[in-house]
Amino acid sequence: MVVQLGRDICGDLPTAENREWLITNGIGGYGAGTVAGLLTRRYHGLLIAALKPPLQRTLLLTKLDETTHYHGQTYELATNRWADGTVAPQGYQNLEQFQIEGSIPLWKYACGDAQLEKRIWMQPGANTTYVHYSLTRASAPLTLTLKAFVNYRDHHHETRGQDWQMQVSPVQNGICISSFAEATLFYLLSDQGKIKPENQWYQSFDMAIERYRGLSDQDDNLHAATLKVTLQPGATWTVVASTESKPMLEGKTALLDRHSHEQKLLGSWRTVSPDPATPPWVDQLVLAADQFIVDRPLPEEPEGKTIIAGYPWFGDWGRDTMISLTGLTLTTGRHQITRTIIRTFAQYLDQGMLPNVFPEVGEKPGYNTVDAILWYFEAIREYHAATGDYALLEEIYPALAEVIAWHQKGTRYGIHLDDDGLLYAGEDGVQLTWMDAKVGDWVVTPRVGKPIEINALWYSALRMMEQLAQQLGKPSLEFRAMAEQTLGGFQQFWSQDLGYCFDVLDGPEGHDNALRPNQIFAVSLPMAAGKIGASPLLSLEQQRAVVHVCGQSLYASVGLRSLSQNHASYEGHYGGNQLQRDGVYHQGITWGWLLGPYIQAHLHVHQDAEQARSLLAPVADHLLTHGLGSISEIFDGDPPFMPRGCFAQAWSVAETLRAWVAVEKAVEKSLKER
Repeated sequence: MVVQLGRDICGDLPTAENREWLITNGIGGYGAGTVAGLLTRRYHGLLIAALKPPLQRTLLLTKLDETTHYHGQTYELATNRWADGTVAPQGYQNLEQFQIEGSIPLWKYACGDAQLEKRIWMQPGANTTYVHYSLTRASAPLTLTLKAFVNYRDHHHETRGQDWQMQVSPVQNGICISSFAEATLFYLLSDQGKIKPENQWYQSFDMAIERYRGLSDQDDNLHAATLKVTLQPGATWTVVASTESKPMLEGKTALLDRHSHEQKLLGSWRTVSPDPATPPWVDQLVLAADQFIVDRPLPEEPEGKTIIAGYPWFGDWGRDTMISLTGLTLTTGRHQITRTIIRTFAQYLDQGMLPNVFPEVGEKPGYNTVDAILWYFEAIREYHAATGDYALLEEIYPALAEVIAWHQKGTRYGIHLDDDGLLYAGEDGVQLTWMDAKVGDWVVTPRVGKPIEINALWYSALRMMEQLAQQLGKPSLEFRAMAEQTLGGFQQFWSQDLGYCFDVLDGPEGHDNALRPNQIFAVSLPMAAGKIGASPLLSLEQQRAVVHVCGQSLYASVGLRSLSQNHASYEGHYGGNQLQRDGVYHQGITWGWLLGPYIQAHLHVHQDAEQARSLLAPVADHLLTHGLGSISEIFDGDPPFMPRGCFAQAWSVAETLRAWVAVEKAVEKSLKER
């Protein structure tokens, strides 16, 4: 197994509470927690249901606190920290091993000579969580008692429950919880053992990471029931939490279904993997990729799909979805999902733009992004190259042509095509590129003007439209002329004096010479780099210089820094309240997703597959350190590059998979040429 931790980590609370697991259900619901079983975030829970998929995510079952009685001894398996700093009980001391089995977290507890295993997973397509116990080794029966703690709140919030009276009612095989009159009912069920309804609030669970983030750090949870069973050696017991009144209760069958789901994912991956002997850590990322792909049903697209940007707090963002799309789906052999998401998002095209954020409740989507639509073009180009699906191109070609027209004449937020063939974007008070931190009215990195990656993407979109029009027998000369004009204008980004590219041209204060990673896309994007039938935006010498300076000044093992350490505004540590965190978000913090474009650019200019492969090695180690089996959103800019932000980020996983495939194909090619 890729993730397997022993007592050296499990028994050390500061270490065990900083390693987190994730389970998901494919409709936006999830569960998450720590190896130690300790709550450290408001986002930790066994069942966080998507009540309006993929959003309205609501904490229902927070945790099950286990106690065992065996050979006359009592063993606490749960761990809690309270507001006064007390840790009680301290069940992590009985945790012998933690593993990720496929995508299923697995705990192995030692109770004398007995071993009790616990697995947690979600049913695909349902707000249903299974907690499955197995007494795998024992010399006598073992009695297992659970305290079930429940809640009913938005996963972004916290609870003060002292005066809140939930209704806990017995039903067949368990209890039904009604939190208030309009609330969705949810159930805690089992096909064996005894369950006793309770109704007592436990106050002031301590949430250390929320305190680190400058947020409220206490939460209350309701002890809603006590469950009890006596297990014979070799016996199992499953507890089910669900918004459905009659979910399947047979744990072994549900576990086999979950394993079958994962084997199908790996089977699809095997059909496209360039190396049949895939390293286990890459297989693990293929399973992690599935955690971000969720349903977004629409009237026009009932089977619609989207991508959750990151766990635990992000929803589906247009930009993140388009950047992540091909790495999560095409790379893993799930071409139909790529097609579905392309069609799903076509429903949201408006004034030549795709929305950035889909709100949680009924408001209209926000369109404050200049790059989501350009990454959409790139995803379509990659999809067509992989599948040759002309039917989809015929279907969406008019909409794509309209997007180009909107950018020619100008659309929201000052986005327009300038006389030099470059795209201009931005106005006061808005953040349009991926460096989008904003606190109140303060836009931290406004990047108003002509950002370099936007124009590399624009050029790629134009070249794609030129080729697409030719393939479909439609007029292409206008797209060619526009692309040639952009090609000519792009040389303004290169600074001979700096030895690298300006980040933004024609900003309010002129050209921005800050050394940032955005120039890497002029080398990593195939069209921009001149790899597939288009003239390159930069000469090969300039491309090499870009890769060199990014490697020397921005490369940080697990990603690229968002700003050079030599810049006066550089900040290398991420933490504190929202103002402090967002103020440094793109001012030196390392971003995991940028490692993929850097590796592909490195491979392009140096043609050294073995060196490119070595750049991926730190990622394999990282899978054991934060979001177990996945890749974090960001890292400190200063060594040792501690992981921060979301513990599982879609584009970090996607771009690593894309880079791995590119490297392995290059290795295979070099072997054939020898």
